[in-house]
Amino acid sequence: MSQQELANIAGVTRQTIGAVETGQCAPSVSISLRLAKALDCQVEDLFWLGEEDLPKIEAILVGSTPNLRQSQVSLARIGDRWIAYPLLNRDAFRIEMIPSDGEVVAVNQQTAISLGDSVALAYPCGEASYAQPLVEKNERHSEGEAQSQTGTNKVLVRLLDDMDKLHNTVVIAGCTPVLSVLARATERWHPKLRVHYRFAHSKPALSSLCQGEIHIAGMHLYDPQTGEHNIPFVREALAGRSAVLITLGVWQEGLLVPPGNPMGVKTVSDLVEFGATVVTHEVGSGNRMLLERKLLEERVPFEAVKRFDHIVHNHQDVGLCVASGIADAGISTASIAATFGLGFIPLHSARYDLVILKEYLQEAPVQQFINILGNRLVRSQLQIIGGYDISKTGEVIANI
Repeated sequence: MSQQELANIAGVTRQTIGAVETGQCAPSVSISLRLAKALDCQVEDLFWLGEEDLPKIEAILVGSTPNLRQSQVSLARIGDRWIAYPLLNRDAFRIEMIPSDGEVVAVNQQTAISLGDSVALAYPCGEASYAQPLVEKNERHSEGEAQSQTGTNKVLVRLLDDMDKLHNTVVIAGCTPVLSVLARATERWHPKLRVHYRFAHSKPALSSLCQGEIHIAGMHLYDPQTGEHNIPFVREALAGRSAVLITLGVWQEGLLVPPGNPMGVKTVSDLVEFGATVVTHEVGSGNRMLLERKLLEERVPFEAVKRFDHIVHNHQDVGLCVASGIADAGISTASIAATFGLGFIPLHSARYDLVILKEYLQEAPVQQFINILGNRLVRSQLQIIGGYDISKTGEVIANI
């Protein structure tokens, strides 16, 4: 098709077509739509922003990576800061790879920074250098919080997604697979909402919440001294800040064993007697604490359990290890046992709560996620999974 033929179809002059092709002019919205219609395609198929034109924002990087420059990240607005989550290793996947929201183009690393000081940052690496205080006045931490921060990274991120979508993101960290079900259900009910689910055990999730890295922390920790779930741990971690705890459900925790329980395991002390290999999570996780507590109750030393140091990082891996014969038993939940067709020996009924700082409660993405807990179809999803008592799902269990 010649320039004149395209110009005739689009209703513009041949000179306009020539100027657009040579980059001498940027077409208007009207001309862009005319050209796309004439060529039977989308405007985005013809015109797009070059890398140098993509918007950039400054964000706080969570964790550390060996090579930050040009790292892929997911982004979310937490309070008054942008937070960047590196898409590396396990964090780069759910089942499919996670699309990037942006690309790190400049890095400034500061360690052992006093939050009471204002530190100027400059970004080299070919980007236009600029300086900005590391801690603005509205970022100062409240009394009772740590007064120093180690390994703080501020990065400049080139956006690869729509800014409105990034603003409308809720970030939740937890270890129950049910959270991924809730995430997809919430996005289906609220098509403009994006739920960014990060895997983390209870204590790391609570720590991320206190550090302003997420909106919601999921946890299932039991305090044998008070007989309470989660509340004592949240109260201690928040150090005077306000939060609300909303119940997701009560799940059955216990031992996963092969189908038919061929060893005849009934208690954790049987694991030692039968020489069973045991798989569990890292120190500080709710399931590890359950196993340690039950061993203590039955006066079995930790080191007596064979392969007690065989560590996996999520509930699915516990199920896989037992189902594949790598381990004879593992600590997980009734729903995981049912999913993998395994035997299950209940040890404890744990309440799984969602912890939200009250300063985030009025944010629209957070409200939309909380409200979905009352949806009848969503509750049906939890019921079908099995192993959950959903009678109190969505109830506020505590204000701290």
